[in-house]
Amino acid sequence: MTDFTLADLDAIIARRASSDDEMSYTRKLMGKGIAKCAQKLGEEAVEAAIAAVQDDKKELTGEAADVLYHLLVVLKAADVPLQDVMTELARRTAQTGLEEKSSRPKD
Repeated sequence: MTDFTLADLDAIIARRASSDDEMSYTRKLMGKGIAKCAQKLGEEAVEAAIAAVQDDKKELTGEAADVLYHLLVVLKAADVPLQDVMTELARRTAQTGLEEKSSRPKD
């Protein structure tokens, strides 16, 4: 078991995104703009879904890590604090999933 958290990863991404390290993947990705960051998130999400369907737990573990990383990069690029997402999750989990879903505005 590890004590590493999404908050830890978020802090690392924030540091690297604002660094002048030419070797930082995070910095280079952020420099390409939110569209590229979002594209990478989508690619990783598809790869995670494929690994899940193929019941490849090792591959799914790696792809899930990629999804979380790229999601946090997108949040950073969009200037949405991770804490805002965690607050929303806390709000949603205060009720059952069906109650929460029915409370959402209808399109």
